Amino acid sequence: MKIALVTDAWHPQVNGVVRTLETVVGILRNWGHEVLIISPDQYRSVAAPSYPEIRLAMTRARSVGRRISKFNADAVHLATEGPLCLSARRWCRRNKFPFTTAYHTQFPEYLAKRTHLSPRIFWHYIRWFHGRSQAIMASTESVRQQLMGERLPQVHHWSRGVDLTNFSPDAPAPDLFKDLPRPIQLYVGRVAVEKNIEAFLQTDQRGSKVIVGDGPALDDLRLRYPEAYFLGRKSGRQLAGCYAGADVFVFPSKTDTFGLVLIEALACGTPVAAFPVTGPVDILTEKSGAMSKNLNHAIAVAQYLQPSDCLKRASHFNWTASARQFLDGLARIEPDQTAYMSRRFIAKAIFARV
Repeated sequence: MKIALVTDAWHPQVNGVVRTLETVVGILRNWGHEVLIISPDQYRSVAAPSYPEIRLAMTRARSVGRRISKFNADAVHLATEGPLCLSARRWCRRNKFPFTTAYHTQFPEYLAKRTHLSPRIFWHYIRWFHGRSQAIMASTESVRQQLMGERLPQVHHWSRGVDLTNFSPDAPAPDLFKDLPRPIQLYVGRVAVEKNIEAFLQTDQRGSKVIVGDGPALDDLRLRYPEAYFLGRKSGRQLAGCYAGADVFVFPSKTDTFGLVLIEALACGTPVAAFPVTGPVDILTEKSGAMSKNLNHAIAVAQYLQPSDCLKRASHFNWTASARQFLDGLARIEPDQTAYMSRRFIAKAIFARV
């Protein structure tokens, strides 16, 4: 199968969306599928306001469409709601190509955090963008219920996985952890306003607070919370060691739809403290995490949960199942329509040379 995957989130960004797409694409290619990635690095782009590491592609629908036509795609998937996927959506609609979309992030709440406007304003765009999708891929039951409540019923379940060969309790902890007061409370992820990290940094639990990650709010938080330890970006076994060496993983975000870091922490035997919101409520059990509107209370409870129960919960998530779910959710393009667009592309190319 030839799959055209259009995404506004791609390297050099480091986030859950990129890691999910990269992992699933790798599995699909190993299964023999061809995947065309259409991403911002292939076009002229500008930095997103207040978030320079995110590049917004500046292109037209026909430019994206030419790549899809030349590839002779059997399916088109739009991973995000940004300008590049907007161009691809426009081309698909214009040429009556079916497409699927995904709801990776609580986009209205994300924008509300950055603009100080009501999330309801941005739901108009979400309904419009996803409304013509053949299937909206969503990772949890909470998100499915939310989208259905917004008059978007065509939801397809697409869960996530964790690499148990990398994320495990035996990953060596950073040397720094040996001298830190316990319990060590860890956050991993983008250091940005929408992640609500201040809610964690303002808790008054004894022990040490450790932040792993990079982002636009890093310098400000490091200056305002000098008692916390900011380790920067980590990956691979080093990241796993941070999870495994911590006593509690703290997830203060209220804008995630899943949270890969949750199951990575669990796979390392580390219990989770979180707010009772989408993501944690779908992933955590009473034995693997503590949820409360009072994050202090959640942290206090979580540190006494058993690593074995965390490992048991993490074992329910695997990338092979995730890739199958993604594949099952794609909308096939009719062969005659694909052939027509391919002939049209060739004819235009010949005419351009005459």
